[in-house]
Amino acid sequence: MNETVQEALNDQIRNELYAAYLYLSMAGWFESRNLPGFAHWMRIQREEEVGHAMRLFDYVHERGGRARLKALDEPPAEFDSPLDVMEHALEHERGVTSRIHELYETAMHEKDYPTQTILQWFVTEQVEEEATATRLVEQLRLAGNDGAAILLLDRELGGRTGEE
Repeated sequence: MNETVQEALNDQIRNELYAAYLYLSMAGWFESRNLPGFAHWMRIQREEEVGHAMRLFDYVHERGGRARLKALDEPPAEFDSPLDVMEHALEHERGVTSRIHELYETAMHEKDYPTQTILQWFVTEQVEEEATATRLVEQLRLAGNDGAAILLLDRELGGRTGEE
């Protein structure tokens, strides 16, 4: 495997694991606010991010490379409101999209066609991730400070399954 691509993939593995760490921190914030549905939703996000990291980890090894794990930064733990949490999540997903696009450009520059192919899945996934986060931000903006609306959304999010 091309060293430049391998290093970029290792960076993305770290990014995916950081995302899992971030979503778990967000789940903890929601748990502490007695919003178990939001916490549940964030835990599933965490599981998805670990799955993304493992997809890349396995891919690097399938190509004869070596996945090397890098240190993770501490995620934020305090937020002002459910809306603030979801705005942070949306901002994070937009950053992930940018990094996936940069990784794809690296694979193109290095003429690594197999990596371009696997990254197509991630490009598509990021469209879904941003759309979902945007929808939740917009719903929370509509809810404003209406506790009943937030509890209704909490109940809805608590029904999320991992296959979505």
